Amino acid sequence: MQFDLKQFLRTGRVPYTAALESDFSGWDWPGYEPAGPFTGEFRAVLDENGKAQLHLSVNAEVTAPCARCLEPASCSQSIERDWSVGPADLESDELELPISEKGVLDIDELIFQELVLEFPTVLLCSADCQGLCPVCGQPKAAGCSCCTAEAKMPAANKGLAILKELLSEDSH
Repeated sequence: MQFDLKQFLRTGRVPYTAALESDFSGWDWPGYEPAGPFTGEFRAVLDENGKAQLHLSVNAEVTAPCARCLEPASCSQSIERDWSVGPADLESDELELPISEKGVLDIDELIFQELVLEFPTVLLCSADCQGLCPVCGQPKAAGCSCCTAEAKMPAANKGLAILKELLSEDSH
């Protein structure tokens, strides 16, 4: 969705409101995928000083394999952001909004930028996820039968077991 902010700053006597339902399935999300369209609202109001007061609210959900057990995991996020933009701000290089040279605000890009910073970089199916069994590779929550006391020892430690035998008092 595009919003002509430059035009709004010149002629925006009536507040602008738009319901959002954006499909971000083709976007390059870092390790996860949108669970459906993101919904929300975008508003713009011109204040008495000639500045546009912008408000964005978005609800979103993403899915990804759990970082510990690879089972499906999801995360929901709601954000609310406000900006104040005047005509002089459009000429500034310090404005942190995705505005083109013609003064058009890319609302989809703005939503992407705000949400990618809010979603966790690692998704878990639950906070107490036990991960995968180091022996059979099955999720530990499924209760794999191969996890005996000896099998629970990581493979790296098994390779060093010979050193334990060499250093034990019984081998002297």
